[in-house]
Amino acid sequence: CKGEGEVTLDMHFMAELKLPCEECDGKRFKKSILDVSYKGKDIYQLLMTTIDEAYEMFRDNPILHRKLGILREVGLGYLQLGQSGTTLSRGESQRLKIAATLDDRQQDHLLYVFDEPTTGLHLDDVKKLIGVVQDLIDARHSVIMIEHHMDVIAQADYILDFGPGGGKNGGQLVASGSPEELVKNPKSVTGKALLE
Repeated sequence: CKGEGEVTLDMHFMAELKLPCEECDGKRFKKSILDVSYKGKDIYQLLMTTIDEAYEMFRDNPILHRKLGILREVGLGYLQLGQSGTTLSRGESQRLKIAATLDDRQQDHLLYVFDEPTTGLHLDDVKKLIGVVQDLIDARHSVIMIEHHMDVIAQADYILDFGPGGGKNGGQLVASGSPEELVKNPKSVTGKALLE
């Protein structure tokens, strides 16, 4: 299975069939590798561990603890360590990139463009994301966000409000300025939503 944990059978005129690998029993590793454990977990079990669980497990390893802590800061603590990148949502992928940047403190003055990174996030995770974005700004980076989440928009330094409606009814710059300025602009739908 080449470490995939499953084998793919070509069914010719039908969809491919994926079956658990008989050699590794779907665990992606040979028995000799699975016999090695760390704190009672083999590599397969470790990869099935969430980032939150691993953060606690690796408290004694400063490098891993710091890296896992960054992933938790951006709201990814629920992901499994071995989760495939192809299964991540767009918002999760963007937050993973944010985490990588926070870990690489050597680059300065970067511009980040995020397309709705709050999609699918719980309100607590949105708050964490706002904190992380503020960390990027404090580290002298610039952030542009395409966003509809009012809690995030309210934290912006400057807003470009497009409309006047959505889809084919939009595309025009209706208002711009700080959240306080948009609230005072009668043309701004975003300003009205912020006021509420």
